[in-house]
Amino acid sequence: MDKQIGTPAATVEIMKKFNISPSKSLGQNFLIDNNILDKIIAAGEITKKDHVVEVGPGIGSLTQRLAEVAGKLTVIEKDKHLIPVLKEVLAPYTNISYIAEDVLKVDWTAIVSERERLKVIANLPYYITTPIVMGLLENRVPTELMVFMVQREVAERMVAGPGGKDYGSLSIAVQFYSQPEIVTIVPPTVFIPRPNVDSAVIKLITLEKPPIDVLSEEIFFKVVRASFQQRRKTLRNSLSKSPELPISKEQVEEALEAAGINPQLRGEKLSLKEFGFISDQIYQLIKNK
Repeated sequence: MDKQIGTPAATVEIMKKFNISPSKSLGQNFLIDNNILDKIIAAGEITKKDHVVEVGPGIGSLTQRLAEVAGKLTVIEKDKHLIPVLKEVLAPYTNISYIAEDVLKVDWTAIVSERERLKVIANLPYYITTPIVMGLLENRVPTELMVFMVQREVAERMVAGPGGKDYGSLSIAVQFYSQPEIVTIVPPTVFIPRPNVDSAVIKLITLEKPPIDVLSEEIFFKVVRASFQQRRKTLRNSLSKSPELPISKEQVEEALEAAGINPQLRGEKLSLKEFGFISDQIYQLIKNK
């Protein structure tokens, strides 16, 4: 396609030509603003040396821009009806590979070549944002950075620090694996159809190693989940009543005292480092049972 897809006129033209209606069940909202696309591309710092993976390309507005700047582009699209549309609309671009698959089921080892680190760029379906982001981070898919369009509320939770209402288990998990930064806030008016909420472009620079060392990542995240399961509970109560942690209230108090943490505090007050202190103490207690 000679003209830019990311405009209202071009998007409507493609939708009419191929009889496309955005799927609510798949969370499809097509981006129609080249200024926002410019910001996504800039945040990705993409060069011809990069292998970029795009999740959920829709009708190709972002895909087109990525194909222009990346060396290699792989797109993952769950809606199989859109693959032939993308192949026709983006026919001039020979550096694109297509995978018709649910991103949560993709075999990333088949995508990534040896010693390669990907950049993942996507306008994510909002109903499945967290599983996609955490799947990439937790499975340590070899990424250099990721740039996502997500619901504004979710982006604010990802970057939140201790003490605020947005701070929670998602904040800690994202910050354990990456350095998050909100690039820009995006209004509903730049999509077809318009979502009911503001969006945000967020950049996650993947960390080579977590910012803290813990004895067991499994126990660390069990402690974090337990601490935010019921936000108004104290650490003493939330940790001792967690079905994931086989320890008594007395042992919880012992672990918190050894970590130098007040048992009356709530999880929202603790930093990553403090959660690490607690999880190490609890890990030792469980290990020495």
